[in-house]
Amino acid sequence: MNNVKIAVISLGCPKNQVDADVFCHALLSRGHESTGDLSLADVILVNTCGFIESAKAESIEAILTACAEKQTHSVKVIVTGCLAERYREQLAEEIPEVDAVVGIGSNEQLADIVEAAYAGKPQQQCYGEKTALPLGGKRIISTPGHYAYLKISEGCNNRCHYCAIPLIRGKLRSRDMEDILQEARWMASEGVQEIILVAQDVTAYGDDTGENQAARLLRRLNEVEGIRWIRLLYAYPERITDDFIAAMAESKKVLHYLDMPIQHINSRVLQSMNRRGDRSTIENAVRRLRAAMPDITLRTTLLVGYPGETEAEFEELCDFVQQGLFDRLGCFAFSAEEDTVAATMSGQIPEEVRTARADTVMQLQTEIMAQKQAAKVGSLQTVICDDYDPEEDVFLCRTVSDAPDIDAICYVKSEKTLEQGGFYSVRITESDVYDLTAELCES
Repeated sequence: MNNVKIAVISLGCPKNQVDADVFCHALLSRGHESTGDLSLADVILVNTCGFIESAKAESIEAILTACAEKQTHSVKVIVTGCLAERYREQLAEEIPEVDAVVGIGSNEQLADIVEAAYAGKPQQQCYGEKTALPLGGKRIISTPGHYAYLKISEGCNNRCHYCAIPLIRGKLRSRDMEDILQEARWMASEGVQEIILVAQDVTAYGDDTGENQAARLLRRLNEVEGIRWIRLLYAYPERITDDFIAAMAESKKVLHYLDMPIQHINSRVLQSMNRRGDRSTIENAVRRLRAAMPDITLRTTLLVGYPGETEAEFEELCDFVQQGLFDRLGCFAFSAEEDTVAATMSGQIPEEVRTARADTVMQLQTEIMAQKQAAKVGSLQTVICDDYDPEEDVFLCRTVSDAPDIDAICYVKSEKTLEQGGFYSVRITESDVYDLTAELCES
């Protein structure tokens, strides 16, 4: 078969991007080529997100953009990812221009599916068992080469009432620890300096095997030579044990940074969401983390407008936000997802109220963020250099407190050229609501 030029549009979270990295490696290994220009592609692969309404809308728009290329040249369009898994029949019926709809359980067969579509023999619907989704294996690194996401498990057993992820991704399946360590060593050999652990819940790692192994995994990863930073995303407060905190605190490569999505603070709302803890669980986790690591940066995500959320419960959440216990915070308005428990609950709140509540929380957090960033002016920080902005003549860097594409940027002014992936000591000179400006410290 002739080499196929393949364009990939990958949407959604880093976990979804890791899936794309795996199937792109399989395609390139067959001798096919990648292109960033849709007009040059023989096949366009759209790796979709289907988590919330806005993500679904973005995915549909990307699919329609890909299908529009059929008007100007011969191209096949294949859709995979969470939206394809969740809405297989609807996609095939409502967008017949799509040549194949591939469930996540068939990602291992994507190379065969692409070749069949290119040869004019598309299979419009391709689905395998979700549990067949490979958790490891060879992959490309689509992020800038100095940092990469490392997925340690797939699926989720939490069954939060608002969340469709278990319906899409299935039950928790933890990767073999040696397999994870092998991938981390390979990343180091490729020049990766910062690995970012991702899963639906990193603190649940190993639970499906009968023994939680999250703390042990951190200690083992800390031993991997060549890696400088290890960052953790998506930890749940009820699973933050003393041993997990100790592993974070004693492992020099594990950053004092934790993304801990709490969703709410009112105990009744949390119970209605089917969350495992209550307000005291969250406050206790924050207290213990800060006691062990006073310099830790804590990030969270909140969900407002949940069915039955009263004005008083929302005010309780606002009062909690104003305490400033979290350095970074994002807030979403509740989205009623099909087939979830919350979608059929009584007490659904009007969209305009949900949106207004989310806006209120973010306004409160904006003030807190501005204060926390201003407090860093004059301090020394270690940063990793991500890129250079020639128009502004500044280097785009991140501190320990900042995950890529999520948190703040540190703009470093320097006559000396900073290397991408290099680590530097800087002094913070200015701050705005979110970002920092710094000068390079002469060594």
